[in-house]
Amino acid sequence: MSTILLLMIYLAFISLGLPDSLLGASWPAMQPEWEAPLGLAGLLSITVTVGTIVSSLGSAAVIRRFGTGRVTLVSVVMTAAALLGFSYAPSILWLMLFAIPLGLGGGAVDAGLNHYVAARYKAHHMSWLHCFWGVGATVGPMIMAAFLSGGASWRDGYLGVAVVQFAVVLLLIVSLPLWGRAGKRGEDAAEDTAPSEPIHDRGAAVKPRNAKAVKYALASFLFYCGIETTVGLWGSSYLLQVKGLPADEAAFWVSAYFAGITIGRFVTGFVTFKASNRLLIRAGQLAEIAGTLILLLPLPTGFALCGLLIVGLGLAPIFPCMLHETPVRFGEAHAGRIMGYQMAVAYTGSTLIPPFLGWLAGIATIGILPIYLVGLAAAMWFASERLNRMLSSGNGRRDAM
Repeated sequence: MSTILLLMIYLAFISLGLPDSLLGASWPAMQPEWEAPLGLAGLLSITVTVGTIVSSLGSAAVIRRFGTGRVTLVSVVMTAAALLGFSYAPSILWLMLFAIPLGLGGGAVDAGLNHYVAARYKAHHMSWLHCFWGVGATVGPMIMAAFLSGGASWRDGYLGVAVVQFAVVLLLIVSLPLWGRAGKRGEDAAEDTAPSEPIHDRGAAVKPRNAKAVKYALASFLFYCGIETTVGLWGSSYLLQVKGLPADEAAFWVSAYFAGITIGRFVTGFVTFKASNRLLIRAGQLAEIAGTLILLLPLPTGFALCGLLIVGLGLAPIFPCMLHETPVRFGEAHAGRIMGYQMAVAYTGSTLIPPFLGWLAGIATIGILPIYLVGLAAAMWFASERLNRMLSSGNGRRDAM
């Protein structure tokens, strides 16, 4: 039964990723219909992300009352209904309204399932969970590209993804009894492994070790999520307007970017047995910088497409390895609190950094995307290396971890 439920959780995370990359892939086709400014996609993205932040912050209390299974079910219903609304939206205002439940539903699924898997399953399942998010983020633009290449409207693409989401809803309804049984076993396991010292007493009145380094950890999350979301939102527009690709091909290559993240995270799950988190973070950052430099150079379109894929592969290990490194960096007693700070800053980066590029592109051109990404990559590298130096100075053997 637990295996079946785990498969359902993976499926739910695929459904979480499906709409995350859809707006960026569809916007080049949506913009002419609305005669909208390029930067409006950033405003829609902000609306979705704000809803995600709100539901994430409130998810713990809601899940305690109704249970993870029910909350996941209702959340996927919300995202499916929102996507259906996108496909029939008569105006930009309606798109903004439907973006609210899209964000609210996604945030609750994200926070709830991450907590559920962390509490009830072994650690490697968390890596695969985020890999399956990448599957959804990859498939979403592919569905949109398939509709656009067939001469259909972007509305049909949103309708197709909505149908997939409603199919997931039906499977979640069938699986509801499994959540309760697994929940009881999970609670028993949690009690068996609970620390003898109450969590709220440990370190509540003291600062975590390396407290001054926390701001650099937060900055790393800010710039990482800024890069990941910026490429997902504006990569298709860049390929369309600067490289001259048709909308369907541009959407396909954004899928390739998310496929790079997905494949990279799957492989990272195995590499972590041999390599440290710090090494993987550095290697990922170097690969991401190389990809952005390829985008920046005046090379043929094929190189730009390869650069986009390299950026995705480079980003793959950074986020999960930074999360996993948190207890090592700041101590187990403070890891939960700092993890919350990191996720809040990560959402902030996803909310603010991509729309700022949209604003700049409206003034100049979307061709500034590679320059923008290089700047973000440099900032992330600086924050990460500064963090490493501070940790190494405080613990001489930290680099070996």
